[in-house]
Amino acid sequence: MSLSNIPTFGSEALTGGFTDPVFDAQSVFKMTMDAMARPGTLQTVTADIAPPAPLGIAAGAIGLTLCDHDTPVWLSNGFARSNLSEWLAFHTGAPVVAERLEAHFAFLEAGMALSSLSQFGIGTQEYPDRSTTIVLEIESLEDGRELALSGPGIKDITMIAPIGLPDALLRIWNDNRALFPRGVDLILTAGRQFLCLPRTTKIIATEM
Repeated sequence: MSLSNIPTFGSEALTGGFTDPVFDAQSVFKMTMDAMARPGTLQTVTADIAPPAPLGIAAGAIGLTLCDHDTPVWLSNGFARSNLSEWLAFHTGAPVVAERLEAHFAFLEAGMALSSLSQFGIGTQEYPDRSTTIVLEIESLEDGRELALSGPGIKDITMIAPIGLPDALLRIWNDNRALFPRGVDLILTAGRQFLCLPRTTKIIATEM
C-alpha cells in the first residue's frame, strides 16, 4: 500500500474508544445478547467512552462491540455529518455505505422520521440473518407512554416506557413483524441505556 492510500484520521477519531477493549467489548456483547434474548430488558453501559456527538454512549459501545471490517454501516444524516464514520473506521474498521440495503448495522439519530423499515436489509427466506440491525437513538427509555411487549423470550408481558419514538413506529413495526422470518431487529438507545426489540417481538400501545 502506498502512503497516498493510507487513511488519515482527525484527532477526535483516534480517541474515545474502550479503555480496556477486550473486557469492555465482552461486557457489552454479553449485555446485547442478553437484551436480544429478553426483549425490553434495560441494559446500562458502564464503559467510559466518548463517541463523536451526537451519538450516545450506549450506541457508541454497541458500535465498538458489534462492528468490524466485515459489517457495512449506514449513518443517518446527523451522524454522517459528524466524525462518526472516521471514529468507527479507526476503532473497528467498519466501512460506511451510502445504501441502506447494504448495511449490516444502521445508526439513526434521535428525531429521525421513519416511514418503513423495509428500506433497510430484511434478509431472505433462506438467509433471514442477512438483515440490518437498526440502532435508534431516542430521548429516554423511561418515563414515557407505556408499551406492552410479548413474544419469544418474554414471560407474559414486559412493559417499556420510551420517550421520543418515531410517530409511525408501531405501524411500521407491525409491517416488519409480518415479514418473519425476514425483517430487521431494533436496538433502542438513550444515553448509557439500551434495550433490544428482535423482529419477533409484538408491541402494543396501552391506554393513556
